Amino acid sequence: MDGTRRVLVAADKFKGTLTAVEVAERVTAGLRRVVPGLRVEALPVADGGDGTVAAAVAAGFERREVRVTGPLGDEVTAAYALREGTAVVEMAEASGLQRLPDGVLAPLTASTYGSGELLRAALDADARTIVFGVGGSATTDGGAGMLSALGARFLGRDGEPVAPGGGGLAGLASADLSGIDPRLSGVELVLASDVDNPLTGPKGAPAVYGPQKGASPQDVEALDAALTHFATVLEKTETVGARAAEYAASPGAGAAGGIGFGAMLLGARFRPGIEVMLDVLGFAPALERADLVITGEGSLDEQTLHGKAPAGVAAAGRAAGKEVVAVCGRLALPAEALGRAGIRRAYPLTDVEPDVAKCVAEAGPILERVAERIARDFLA
Repeated sequence: MDGTRRVLVAADKFKGTLTAVEVAERVTAGLRRVVPGLRVEALPVADGGDGTVAAAVAAGFERREVRVTGPLGDEVTAAYALREGTAVVEMAEASGLQRLPDGVLAPLTASTYGSGELLRAALDADARTIVFGVGGSATTDGGAGMLSALGARFLGRDGEPVAPGGGGLAGLASADLSGIDPRLSGVELVLASDVDNPLTGPKGAPAVYGPQKGASPQDVEALDAALTHFATVLEKTETVGARAAEYAASPGAGAAGGIGFGAMLLGARFRPGIEVMLDVLGFAPALERADLVITGEGSLDEQTLHGKAPAGVAAAGRAAGKEVVAVCGRLALPAEALGRAGIRRAYPLTDVEPDVAKCVAEAGPILERVAERIARDFLA
């Protein structure tokens, strides 16, 4: 086969080793080593979590930076992406684990205030549609910090604002959402996430994701009680009322420490992150042009099948009748599961280099060798 065939590389990042853009560059280099002149279109993808703004920028969005409040109150520089009235805002840019000073976890006190400031920056830029990608958060505050930055007031019995973070919500006595930025009512706000957990309970944000953020079993219990109390207080407000309980139980409310719940209070519509991002990035026309699709992420495992980027790309590819293969650092799925997901074959780095430490340290060059294999198997 000659270089007139077209390959679409639509992979997510290899977390901690390669960005989605770097994955596409390395795969392209490996393919062209075997098939010089091969037509390759790169469309780095993301599922709403960290890397979402970078994927939008790679697709032609303008990167904009703004100073916002980090999860523990220090100032950080965060970015969002903008194109033709559509903003892509990634909560991890302001309130993600990577924003914790010295990486010290703070499960009870980390706040999403900076995420609200990012949304406000998108409003200031006259965005008419805001895709709010949530994931990778350092926080479990139900979006209370974000709502505060947008004009809400959460007061304790002393009439003073409650302390930041999920822990502070235990002392909440009253909530007032009447001061929320009125511009939000004229914007389409899309909550993009790869998880569909409710706010609280055994599958809620504190129980499922709290431990990843440093929460002890006692912290998880305290946070679950605080978020339950938060929703109960909101139920008693005129502006929210019974919708608070409805939103708390909704899929996606527990995303990113419950910021999904806060976004729903702002009128956000929940959609699987990869579906939203494929729409925003212009995936459909790129898919139509492709003969072979290469997707992937750092670890192809059970989680991949539940809304992660490669599963979304593969599903779209299969629906369009395209052949899809995947690259990954580590493969933990049997061939049957890959096949059901629409992935013809997966190529882990460990097939080329069994030493996992080496795969991490030399991920780029090894990925190029993996791509050479794909080219020989499917294109040469």
